[in-house]
Amino acid sequence: MDAATAPARWLRAREKDENFPVALRWLPREPRRHLHAVYAATRLIDQIGDEAPGDRVSQLVALRAELAGLWHGNAPADPILQMLAPTVTACDLPQVAFEELVEANLIDQRVGRYATFDDLLGYCRLSANPVGRLVLAVFDQSTPENVALSDQVCSALQVLEHCQDVAEDLAADRIYLPQLDLTEAGVAEASLATGGPGDPACRAVILTQVDRCEALLDAGPPLVARLTGWARIAVAGYIAGGCATARALRTAEGDVWSRPVRPRHVDTVASMVTLLGKATVVPQ
Repeated sequence: MDAATAPARWLRAREKDENFPVALRWLPREPRRHLHAVYAATRLIDQIGDEAPGDRVSQLVALRAELAGLWHGNAPADPILQMLAPTVTACDLPQVAFEELVEANLIDQRVGRYATFDDLLGYCRLSANPVGRLVLAVFDQSTPENVALSDQVCSALQVLEHCQDVAEDLAADRIYLPQLDLTEAGVAEASLATGGPGDPACRAVILTQVDRCEALLDAGPPLVARLTGWARIAVAGYIAGGCATARALRTAEGDVWSRPVRPRHVDTVASMVTLLGKATVVPQ
Protein backbone atom coordinates (compact mmCIF):
# COMPACT_ATOMS: atom_id res chain seq x y z
CA MET A 1 0.00 0.00 0.00
CA ASP A 2 1.49 3.37 -1.00
CA ALA A 3 1.67 6.47 1.19
CA ALA A 4 -1.29 8.10 -0.57
CA THR A 5 -3.58 5.07 -0.22
CA ALA A 6 -2.89 4.36 3.46
CA PRO A 7 -4.11 7.68 4.89
CA ALA A 8 -7.08 7.72 2.52
CA ARG A 9 -8.32 4.36 3.79
CA TRP A 10 -7.65 5.32 7.40
CA LEU A 11 -9.57 8.54 6.85
CA ARG A 12 -12.62 6.83 5.38
CA ALA A 13 -12.76 4.42 8.30
CA ARG A 14 -12.61 7.25 10.82
CA GLU A 15 -15.22 9.36 9.05
CA LYS A 16 -17.81 6.58 9.29
CA ASP A 17 -17.68 6.85 13.08
CA GLU A 18 -18.50 10.56 13.19
CA ASN A 19 -21.89 11.95 14.18
CA PHE A 20 -21.84 14.33 11.22
CA PRO A 21 -20.91 14.25 7.53
CA VAL A 22 -17.29 15.36 7.31
CA ALA A 23 -17.45 16.44 3.66
CA LEU A 24 -20.83 16.10 1.99
CA ARG A 25 -20.73 14.56 -1.46
CA TRP A 26 -22.83 17.43 -2.74
CA LEU A 27 -19.90 19.80 -2.23
CA PRO A 28 -17.53 20.64 -5.10
CA ARG A 29 -14.34 18.60 -5.29
CA GLU A 30 -11.98 21.33 -4.07
CA PRO A 31 -13.64 22.17 -0.74
CA ARG A 32 -14.27 18.47 -0.14
CA ARG A 33 -10.56 17.80 -0.60
CA HIS A 34 -9.68 20.56 1.84
CA LEU A 35 -12.20 19.35 4.43
CA HIS A 36 -10.87 15.80 4.17
CA ALA A 37 -7.32 17.09 4.67
CA VAL A 38 -8.27 19.13 7.73
CA TYR A 39 -10.22 16.24 9.20
CA ALA A 40 -7.39 13.78 8.65
CA ALA A 41 -4.90 16.05 10.40
CA THR A 42 -7.18 16.63 13.38
CA ARG A 43 -7.80 12.91 13.70
CA LEU A 44 -4.06 12.24 13.54
CA ILE A 45 -3.55 14.56 16.49
CA ASP A 46 -6.29 12.81 18.46
CA GLN A 47 -5.01 9.36 17.54
CA ILE A 48 -1.60 10.14 18.98
CA GLY A 49 -3.14 11.68 22.10
CA ASP A 50 -5.53 8.77 22.67
CA GLU A 51 -3.95 5.64 21.24
CA ALA A 52 -0.24 5.97 20.48
CA PRO A 53 2.04 3.57 22.33
CA GLY A 54 5.02 4.97 24.19
CA ASP A 55 5.60 8.59 25.17
CA ARG A 56 2.58 10.44 23.79
CA VAL A 57 3.79 13.81 25.05
CA SER A 58 7.00 13.57 23.04
CA GLN A 59 5.08 12.41 19.99
CA LEU A 60 2.61 15.28 20.24
CA VAL A 61 5.42 17.80 20.65
CA ALA A 62 7.15 16.35 17.58
CA LEU A 63 3.92 16.51 15.60
CA ARG A 64 3.41 20.12 16.64
CA ALA A 65 6.86 20.97 15.30
CA GLU A 66 6.19 19.18 12.02
CA LEU A 67 2.85 20.96 11.68
CA ALA A 68 4.53 24.32 12.29
CA GLY A 69 6.88 23.58 9.41
CA LEU A 70 3.96 23.72 6.99
CA TRP A 71 3.78 27.48 7.52
CA HIS A 72 7.48 27.79 6.69
CA GLY A 73 7.41 25.82 3.48
CA ASN A 74 8.89 22.65 4.94
CA ALA A 75 7.97 19.32 3.33
CA PRO A 76 6.40 17.04 5.97
CA ALA A 77 7.35 13.38 6.25
CA ASP A 78 3.96 12.20 7.52
CA PRO A 79 1.57 11.31 4.66
CA ILE A 80 -1.39 12.87 6.48
CA LEU A 81 0.44 16.18 6.74
CA GLN A 82 1.43 15.87 3.10
CA MET A 83 -2.30 15.88 2.36
CA LEU A 84 -2.73 18.95 4.55
CA ALA A 85 0.12 21.06 3.12
CA PRO A 86 -1.69 22.28 -0.05
CA THR A 87 -4.76 23.14 2.02
CA VAL A 88 -2.73 25.24 4.46
CA THR A 89 -1.56 27.38 1.55
CA ALA A 90 -4.76 27.43 -0.51
CA CYS A 91 -7.04 28.28 2.41
CA ASP A 92 -4.62 30.29 4.56
CA LEU A 93 -5.40 28.06 7.53
CA PRO A 94 -4.60 29.51 10.96
CA GLN A 95 -1.61 27.78 12.53
CA VAL A 96 -2.90 28.55 16.02
CA ALA A 97 -5.88 26.23 15.47
CA PHE A 98 -3.60 23.21 15.12
CA GLU A 99 -1.46 24.36 18.04
CA GLU A 100 -4.58 24.46 20.22
CA LEU A 101 -5.65 20.98 19.11
CA VAL A 102 -2.23 19.61 20.05
CA GLU A 103 -2.40 21.46 23.37
CA ALA A 104 -5.77 19.85 24.12
CA ASN A 105 -4.23 16.43 23.64
CA LEU A 106 -1.28 17.37 25.83
CA ILE A 107 -3.80 18.35 28.51
CA ASP A 108 -5.40 14.91 28.13
CA GLN A 109 -2.11 13.35 29.21
CA ARG A 110 -2.27 15.04 32.62
CA VAL A 111 -5.92 16.02 33.23
CA GLY A 112 -8.70 13.45 33.39
CA ARG A 113 -11.45 15.27 35.30
CA TYR A 114 -13.32 18.60 34.98
CA ALA A 115 -14.92 20.17 38.02
CA THR A 116 -17.71 22.12 36.31
CA PHE A 117 -19.35 22.46 32.92
CA ASP A 118 -17.56 25.78 32.46
CA ASP A 119 -14.27 23.98 33.03
CA LEU A 120 -15.26 21.43 30.39
CA LEU A 121 -16.09 24.23 27.95
CA GLY A 122 -12.62 25.63 28.62
CA TYR A 123 -11.19 22.33 27.42
CA CYS A 124 -13.51 22.37 24.39
CA ARG A 125 -12.10 25.77 23.42
CA LEU A 126 -8.89 23.90 22.64
CA SER A 127 -10.17 20.44 21.67
CA ALA A 128 -13.16 21.30 19.47
CA ASN A 129 -13.62 24.97 18.64
CA PRO A 130 -10.44 25.18 16.50
CA VAL A 131 -11.93 22.61 14.12
CA GLY A 132 -14.86 24.88 13.35
CA ARG A 133 -12.48 27.76 12.78
CA LEU A 134 -10.56 25.65 10.28
CA VAL A 135 -13.79 24.81 8.44
CA LEU A 136 -14.67 28.49 8.23
CA ALA A 137 -11.19 29.20 6.89
CA VAL A 138 -11.66 26.59 4.15
CA PHE A 139 -14.63 28.62 2.92
CA ASP A 140 -13.01 32.01 3.62
CA GLN A 141 -15.80 33.00 6.03
CA SER A 142 -13.91 33.54 9.27
CA THR A 143 -15.60 36.68 10.51
CA PRO A 144 -15.59 37.32 14.28
CA GLU A 145 -19.36 36.82 14.37
CA ASN A 146 -19.17 33.51 12.52
CA VAL A 147 -16.32 32.28 14.70
CA ALA A 148 -18.23 33.07 17.90
CA LEU A 149 -21.28 31.12 16.74
CA SER A 150 -19.15 28.27 15.43
CA ASP A 151 -17.40 27.96 18.78
CA GLN A 152 -20.72 27.27 20.51
CA VAL A 153 -21.68 24.64 17.96
CA CYS A 154 -18.32 22.88 18.15
CA SER A 155 -18.38 22.78 21.95
CA ALA A 156 -21.80 21.15 21.77
CA LEU A 157 -20.59 18.55 19.28
CA GLN A 158 -17.65 17.71 21.52
CA VAL A 159 -19.69 17.34 24.71
CA LEU A 160 -22.28 15.17 22.94
CA GLU A 161 -19.48 12.87 21.81
CA HIS A 162 -18.20 12.68 25.37
CA CYS A 163 -21.69 11.65 26.46
CA GLN A 164 -21.68 8.81 23.94
CA ASP A 165 -18.25 7.60 25.06
CA VAL A 166 -18.55 7.66 28.86
CA ALA A 167 -17.53 4.04 29.47
CA GLU A 168 -14.77 4.14 26.87
CA ASP A 169 -13.35 7.34 28.35
CA LEU A 170 -13.48 5.89 31.85
CA ALA A 171 -11.41 2.92 30.68
CA ALA A 172 -8.75 5.49 29.72
CA ASP A 173 -9.11 7.13 33.17
CA ARG A 174 -10.86 10.16 31.73
CA ILE A 175 -14.22 11.53 32.83
CA TYR A 176 -15.61 14.40 30.83
CA LEU A 177 -18.91 14.59 32.70
CA PRO A 178 -18.55 17.49 35.17
CA GLN A 179 -17.61 16.36 38.66
CA LEU A 180 -20.11 18.77 40.20
CA ASP A 181 -22.98 17.17 38.25
CA LEU A 182 -21.88 13.69 39.29
CA THR A 183 -21.63 14.70 42.94
CA GLU A 184 -25.01 16.43 42.98
CA ALA A 185 -26.62 13.37 41.35
CA GLY A 186 -24.89 11.01 43.78
CA VAL A 187 -23.05 9.16 41.01
CA ALA A 188 -19.80 7.42 41.96
CA GLU A 189 -17.10 7.21 39.31
CA ALA A 190 -17.27 3.40 39.32
CA SER A 191 -20.93 3.59 38.26
CA LEU A 192 -19.92 5.17 34.96
CA ALA A 193 -18.50 1.86 33.80
CA THR A 194 -21.96 0.29 33.54
CA GLY A 195 -24.67 2.92 34.13
CA GLY A 196 -27.65 1.97 32.01
CA PRO A 197 -31.36 1.43 32.68
CA GLY A 198 -30.78 0.43 36.28
CA ASP A 199 -29.09 3.68 37.23
CA PRO A 200 -31.35 6.68 36.60
CA ALA A 201 -28.85 9.03 38.25
CA CYS A 202 -26.23 8.25 35.60
CA ARG A 203 -28.76 8.78 32.85
CA ALA A 204 -29.88 12.06 34.41
CA VAL A 205 -26.32 13.42 34.29
CA ILE A 206 -26.14 12.54 30.59
CA LEU A 207 -29.43 14.28 29.90
CA THR A 208 -28.24 17.38 31.76
CA GLN A 209 -25.37 17.64 29.30
CA VAL A 210 -27.80 17.14 26.41
CA ASP A 211 -29.88 20.07 27.70
CA ARG A 212 -26.79 22.26 27.72
CA CYS A 213 -25.67 21.11 24.29
CA GLU A 214 -29.06 21.84 22.76
CA ALA A 215 -28.80 25.37 24.15
CA LEU A 216 -25.37 25.72 22.51
CA LEU A 217 -26.73 24.33 19.24
CA ASP A 218 -29.20 27.23 19.20
CA ALA A 219 -26.26 29.11 17.68
CA GLY A 220 -26.59 26.88 14.62
CA PRO A 221 -29.43 28.57 12.72
CA PRO A 222 -27.97 32.09 13.01
CA LEU A 223 -24.58 30.74 11.93
CA VAL A 224 -26.06 29.07 8.84
CA ALA A 225 -27.93 32.28 8.09
CA ARG A 226 -24.69 34.24 8.11
CA LEU A 227 -22.85 31.87 5.79
CA THR A 228 -22.98 31.96 2.02
CA GLY A 229 -22.43 29.52 -0.82
CA TRP A 230 -21.24 26.01 -0.11
CA ALA A 231 -20.28 26.92 3.44
CA ARG A 232 -23.98 26.96 4.35
CA ILE A 233 -24.40 23.38 3.13
CA ALA A 234 -21.26 22.04 4.80
CA VAL A 235 -21.82 23.69 8.17
CA ALA A 236 -25.53 22.82 8.19
CA GLY A 237 -24.46 19.19 7.91
CA TYR A 238 -22.29 19.45 11.02
CA ILE A 239 -24.99 21.18 13.03
CA ALA A 240 -27.62 18.71 11.86
CA GLY A 241 -25.43 15.84 13.01
CA GLY A 242 -25.27 17.43 16.45
CA CYS A 243 -29.03 17.89 16.60
CA ALA A 244 -29.58 14.29 15.54
CA THR A 245 -27.11 13.08 18.17
CA ALA A 246 -28.89 15.02 20.90
CA ARG A 247 -32.17 13.51 19.73
CA ALA A 248 -30.67 10.01 19.82
CA LEU A 249 -29.45 10.53 23.37
CA ARG A 250 -32.90 11.70 24.41
CA THR A 251 -34.57 8.75 22.71
CA ALA A 252 -32.22 6.46 24.64
CA GLU A 253 -33.20 8.36 27.81
CA GLY A 254 -29.53 8.98 28.51
CA ASP A 255 -28.62 5.29 28.49
CA VAL A 256 -25.29 5.14 26.66
CA TRP A 257 -24.28 1.87 28.31
CA SER A 258 -26.77 -0.75 27.09
CA ARG A 259 -25.94 -0.15 23.43
CA PRO A 260 -24.10 2.45 21.34
CA VAL A 261 -26.14 5.60 20.81
CA ARG A 262 -25.73 6.91 17.28
CA PRO A 263 -27.69 9.56 15.34
CA ARG A 264 -30.04 8.25 12.69
CA HIS A 265 -29.24 9.33 9.15
CA VAL A 266 -32.87 10.28 8.56
CA ASP A 267 -32.77 12.61 11.58
CA THR A 268 -29.57 14.25 10.36
CA VAL A 269 -31.08 14.86 6.92
CA ALA A 270 -34.30 16.20 8.43
CA SER A 271 -32.42 18.58 10.71
CA MET A 272 -30.29 19.78 7.81
CA VAL A 273 -33.33 20.48 5.63
CA THR A 274 -34.93 22.38 8.49
CA LEU A 275 -31.79 24.44 9.08
CA LEU A 276 -31.43 25.41 5.43
CA GLY A 277 -35.12 26.07 5.04
CA LYS A 278 -35.41 28.41 8.00
CA ALA A 279 -32.11 30.26 7.65
CA THR A 280 -32.45 33.49 5.74
CA VAL A 281 -29.09 34.77 4.54
CA VAL A 282 -27.88 37.68 6.66
CA PRO A 283 -26.20 40.50 4.68
CA GLN A 284 -22.51 40.68 5.58
